[in-house]
Amino acid sequence: MIAAKWPAPKNIKAFTTTREGGVSKSPFSSNNLGAHVGDCPNNVQKNRATLTTQLPNSPIWLNQTHSTDIFNINQTSLSSLIENPIVINADASFTKLTQTVCCVMTADCLPILVTNKNGDTVAAIHAGWRGLADGIIEKSIGVFNDKADDLLVWLGPAIGPTAFEVGNDVYNIFINIDASFSKAFTPCGKKYLANIYQLATLKLNMLGVTNIYGGNDCTYKNESLFYSFRRDGQTGRMASVIWIE
Repeated sequence: MIAAKWPAPKNIKAFTTTREGGVSKSPFSSNNLGAHVGDCPNNVQKNRATLTTQLPNSPIWLNQTHSTDIFNINQTSLSSLIENPIVINADASFTKLTQTVCCVMTADCLPILVTNKNGDTVAAIHAGWRGLADGIIEKSIGVFNDKADDLLVWLGPAIGPTAFEVGNDVYNIFINIDASFSKAFTPCGKKYLANIYQLATLKLNMLGVTNIYGGNDCTYKNESLFYSFRRDGQTGRMASVIWIE
């Protein structure tokens, strides 16, 4: 696993898994945590069970659809899930409960983990380019009742700025939001190389959030550690988790 390196309160725990240490076979070798990618369900469950041994409880898994939907894990929703397990369609979750694990899965998209300096609220965000453009960061930051300077953000492993090729359509979507996003795109022939870390940082800065850490691991380039949908097509998923101890 890769632990979040940030000055979060001691009661906040956060990390991203790698592809190492599981039981899945190729092309999912080996620690695939995604149940929706075609892997053997029994292997996925074994991998998830191993992950849970490192956590206070099983994560609250989301069915991610590149939306801006956020799931509030409170006592009511948690009790309801225990009584009647359902598929949760959302691309972010947050909680104020202790021992309750927010979780997102990625294989190139950007996992964003957030807490406040008081250590009483946490959130996990799945941010692809579409979610970034549509406002998943703005909606997620909005659940915190804190000043922007009291928030801490960790950017987990995602496709790096030398590998994330996009077309004019993606470039224009961001430029139409704000011209300053142009600095996150580098022309590459008839396309662009997009810096998803910079796009997220710009979005956060626009909200006044500047305590941002991580953003150093490229899923596409580091095949031994990370799954990458862009690189491999059919592949597994890593999980990024955060909880209040």
